[in-house]
Amino acid sequence: MRPSHLLLAVLVAAVWGVNFTVIEVGLDHFPPLLFSALRFLVAALPAVFFVGRPKVAWKWIVGVGLALGVAKFGLLFVGMDAGMPGGLSSLVLQVQAVFTALFAFALLGERPSRIRLAGMAVALAGVGVAAIDEGTSGPLLGFALVIAAAACWGVSNILTRKAAPPDALNFMIWVSTVPVLPLLALSLLLEGPSRDAEALRGLDWQGAGTVLFVAWVATVFGFGAWGWLLRRHPASTVAPFSLLVPVFGMSSAALFLGESVTPLRWCAAALLVGGVALASITLPRRRTAAPVPEPQPVEAAGLTPSR
Repeated sequence: MRPSHLLLAVLVAAVWGVNFTVIEVGLDHFPPLLFSALRFLVAALPAVFFVGRPKVAWKWIVGVGLALGVAKFGLLFVGMDAGMPGGLSSLVLQVQAVFTALFAFALLGERPSRIRLAGMAVALAGVGVAAIDEGTSGPLLGFALVIAAAACWGVSNILTRKAAPPDALNFMIWVSTVPVLPLLALSLLLEGPSRDAEALRGLDWQGAGTVLFVAWVATVFGFGAWGWLLRRHPASTVAPFSLLVPVFGMSSAALFLGESVTPLRWCAAALLVGGVALASITLPRRRTAAPVPEPQPVEAAGLTPSR
């Protein structure tokens, strides 16, 4: 990977990590479901005119839009609004790799290797340590909602794998059109029209900035750059950079929001990131040597010796 490509991969991981801090700031301005709806509205509305028609069937766009946009991000935003810290959320969400492997086994028949099973066990131990840490410092409801969000992310990964989109940015933009109306409806139903209207009336530059960041920087730029890298390098080369997301997430939350990083949280980070790294390893298949054909007489082979 060229140095410029390597820097781009690190930049995307940094953007996605800092995005959790921006979400936490945005939740001071908007109810969580409304904020999530605005994120997808602003990401999709201008971009659909530039990315062209969808390149996969609508059933996959709708399926991923509901699993990723409505379920995963809805639960994540509500969980963070319920008290789950942004830095810890960026870490715990990485357990999606475990859910993805479990769903791939259950739905696609993909048997995980022993090293992947070991990585999943280590990652789950990290989640347990994080749960203990959160239980001593904050409400467990937010933690449980973020775990549920990670499970929904695993479902969306399976659907995305089945869809096999040839253009990641095109796919993500069209996926972003799906959650807008369901999230707005849920916001009106659960958060109330008066709360939504109050948030929109009180919109200031900071609130608008958080929406623009999560929509255009984290979504459009992030997924566009990530897809660009995946088209030029093997997935096994690009994917490990996503493990930097919780590093940037926890660091930015500590730097800008004063979020404490306890020894238990560092332990959870080491276990979870290390476990996900192990679970992401793809071992090369063993090649069986082709059998060497027995020598045949020249006449039997249908050939005549050269003269």
